Amino acid sequence: MSAAPVRRARRRADLRAHGEPFRWAMGGALALGILLILGFLLLVFWNGITTFWPGSIAIVELADGSKLAGEPTRSESFEPRAEQLAELSPEWQERIAAHGGIAWRTLYRTGNYDLYNEDFRWVPEYEVASIIQPPDFLFVERLEWGPFLGRMAGVTLGGTSFGPGGIAPERLREAHERARDRWGQIVHTERSEIGSVNRAMEELRLEIRRVELTSGISSDAHRSVVERVEGELKGLQRGYEELAARAARLRAEDAGDRLALEDVNGSVRELPLSQIMRFYAANELGILGSLRVYLGRWAEFLTTEPREANTEGGVLPAIFGTAAMTLLMVIAVAPLGIVTALYLREYARQGRLVSTVRISVNNLAGVPSIVYGVFGLGFFAYTLGATIDQLFYQERLPSPTFGTGGLLWASLTLALLTVPVVIVATEEALAAVPRSVREGSLACGASKWQTIRRIVLPQAMPGIMTGLILAMARGAGEVAPLMLVGVVKLAPELPIDGVFPFVHFERSFMHLGFHIYDVGFQSRNSEAGKPMVFVTTLLLITLIAMMNASAIWVRARLKRRFAGAHF
Repeated sequence: MSAAPVRRARRRADLRAHGEPFRWAMGGALALGILLILGFLLLVFWNGITTFWPGSIAIVELADGSKLAGEPTRSESFEPRAEQLAELSPEWQERIAAHGGIAWRTLYRTGNYDLYNEDFRWVPEYEVASIIQPPDFLFVERLEWGPFLGRMAGVTLGGTSFGPGGIAPERLREAHERARDRWGQIVHTERSEIGSVNRAMEELRLEIRRVELTSGISSDAHRSVVERVEGELKGLQRGYEELAARAARLRAEDAGDRLALEDVNGSVRELPLSQIMRFYAANELGILGSLRVYLGRWAEFLTTEPREANTEGGVLPAIFGTAAMTLLMVIAVAPLGIVTALYLREYARQGRLVSTVRISVNNLAGVPSIVYGVFGLGFFAYTLGATIDQLFYQERLPSPTFGTGGLLWASLTLALLTVPVVIVATEEALAAVPRSVREGSLACGASKWQTIRRIVLPQAMPGIMTGLILAMARGAGEVAPLMLVGVVKLAPELPIDGVFPFVHFERSFMHLGFHIYDVGFQSRNSEAGKPMVFVTTLLLITLIAMMNASAIWVRARLKRRFAGAHF
């Protein structure tokens, strides 16, 4: 009889003891986060990059005999209501029932807002009788009332009228280019030249007011200034009249070149050629024609001002305002954050007070941004700005100069918002510099400040740059505080221009973040504003990435310079 085999007990270690589940969980969380970020960026990129690509125009004849013309934008499924199904033919009822009560509909960009008070229209598939794409239908981008979709009904050039086919396309294009150039002259004359004259007149009036406040209205200085100013005002008035006459002549000439357009239902609209940004036969463009329109729209978006309640046109003032505000914020936050961190790390005696300050700094990073906006409005604008107005701009009162929101106060407010990030990053960078480096410098006879300036700060600079990069990224994307301290829907004047003193810190400005909010939530038509939301978001991300890339490049050079240091 054989002996039974001896079973040896095996010790099995729990997987949790090796950390395997936690490692997989952390790796999965990282992968999920990366996928979410990439998905968001891909969504913004695709919708933004395809916004300006021109589409075809379809004429849809409905079952009731009416027609509409539009650019198909997207299709989706939906569930018709019971009363809608009851009005359909038995054939369509059976077809929809076979698909589980689901039908399809297409959103058309119909334009012609001045005719129908709508830019888009949903068309269910069961209402469509036929769809055609006529070659002669034009997509016309206007300065006002959005796009117009229709046929050419006639052209008037210099008082001479032509029928729909009575003028060569090349001649019409040349006339349109001349009209746009003429419109540019009108805008330059009325906005720049006449605006300069008006500013000069206003400065002279303020000079009289300034003398009244300092010397009195019956003083000799006041009388002499009034006599001199009256003579200068007469010259400025003559210049103003000449410019106004020139603008009137250009407008009269501009009214002689007009284009008549007829929509799909026979309604005719006539408008000056100068009020048309571009026009093209959408169904006959081809690849090269579509690319030309696409690049032209991008150029317009990046180099012009917005129009049509910010849903069309460009965002140049917003780009300029975002970049200027961010750079001013960095200039303000860098010395404030670095000096504070230097004192806390290098000079202050470590104890309860310093620990309390550090805790307070960390808590400031969690304060809602709108609180900073309220503080900036109350302290910078209403307190500090009002004091500046009383001291230096008393003649302009009661109209505030610095006593309201502006570029300077917005930059300082965001500097306060981001200074905790810079302080924490700078302290960590200073702490990473080896103590032996400091001791060696002191042993060689250098003072404490010389050691900090020539040894510690250069080696900590890459870490400090990291804090500035984080502060720049956060500050450039903030919107809530800016709504209180300077950002506006439309800024007629840039904060930096060619008029002395060239940099106008008191002016309001546009911001890409606020532009996205305004277009997405404040426009009269959410569908019309949706493409602009994506393309502006893409531009804001690109702008922040470019500024961060510049800072990262500087940080990389500093790291290579101090490659032997331990960070």
